[in-house]
Amino acid sequence: MNLKKEMYEIEDSLKQEIENISHYIFMNPELGNEEFKSSKYLINVLEKYGFIIEKNYCGMPTAFRGEINKGSGPTIAFLAEYDALPGYGAAKKPGHACGHNWIAASTCGAAIVLSKLINKINGNIVIIGTPAEETTGGKVPMVEKGIFNDIDIVLQMHLEGQNNVACSTLAIDCIKFQFRGKASHASSHPEEGINALDAINLMYAGIGCLRQHITKDARIHGIITYGGAAPNTVPDFTECKFHIRAGKRKYLDELTQKVINIAKGAALMTGTSVCYEKFENSFDELKNLPSLQDIMVKNLKEVGIDNIITSGEGASGSSDIGNVSQICPTMYTEIALDIPEKCFVHDEAFLKYVDSDEAYDKLHKSIKAMCGVTLDIFTSDSLLDKIKKEFKNIK
Repeated sequence: MNLKKEMYEIEDSLKQEIENISHYIFMNPELGNEEFKSSKYLINVLEKYGFIIEKNYCGMPTAFRGEINKGSGPTIAFLAEYDALPGYGAAKKPGHACGHNWIAASTCGAAIVLSKLINKINGNIVIIGTPAEETTGGKVPMVEKGIFNDIDIVLQMHLEGQNNVACSTLAIDCIKFQFRGKASHASSHPEEGINALDAINLMYAGIGCLRQHITKDARIHGIITYGGAAPNTVPDFTECKFHIRAGKRKYLDELTQKVINIAKGAALMTGTSVCYEKFENSFDELKNLPSLQDIMVKNLKEVGIDNIITSGEGASGSSDIGNVSQICPTMYTEIALDIPEKCFVHDEAFLKYVDSDEAYDKLHKSIKAMCGVTLDIFTSDSLLDKIKKEFKNIK
């Protein structure tokens, strides 16, 4: 039997198990680095299919790595995400409005399907549970610890508003600034005060001026997290947080330094002192490879997914998978749902669809496409070499 046809039949036979993964994660939403139920569930399912699991991976309690190894061929890794977002419904509880339940099911599903073919392929299947994509970015310390050094190809898919193999993500720095001044009575002794809130206001004004002179892909946005204790007291301490983004890390490094210089200037103008630090991990931009995109397009079309975007569509958000793509060839794909209303990931309305029959339909097709890409790489004598050569040559 044709290997890819056999893979399709295996996926069909595992439909209920795979849908159960999506449903369980959806019904048990947990915030980043708190995904204890979700990671335990995924580990139990993977162990049932013969995966050797390393728990508490890279020192993160909700991270894991599972492997099934067979031969000296390529090592393909699927990255599972399973953290939820805060603030949904009347009770403002966590929810999977970004569809990470679907990501967990698609990546674990692909790994399980391929595990059924392990005796017919020369290669290794890896599934890595990566916590807290929405916040601290669990993939970042994994990259820093070199865990992708033995991986040949990384695959992951994400629900979005369109079918896209040329996704763009922005590099991001997340900086917290704290200004310190001197408190005084704002009415009786204002001359004795040094206003730390004035420093933040001047910083905002400076960033507003900077925005006129940045590239169109760049973004700077922030909030005041503490502005003072009382209106009749000159604030002696204030704090703000900023996200600074750009299409390329090199330019972002320059832009982040400009924002820091603005903060220093605001402190100088007001007589305050300023300190700053990263409050979340920095993410790099996503590095796309045309050779991998071509293979994915072919496999998406083979399972009935068409209308695929194959060239860059402008700025986007940021994700820790960008860091992975800088050191390992990565195929990150967005898949659209055919739904009756216009809504997007993170919208509360999207919660109705991420664990629906339509999501399941795209789930199974996506698993087959990712497995198809993997089999194409496993069964080709030259494809992996072509991908790796291209990866080294793309800046």
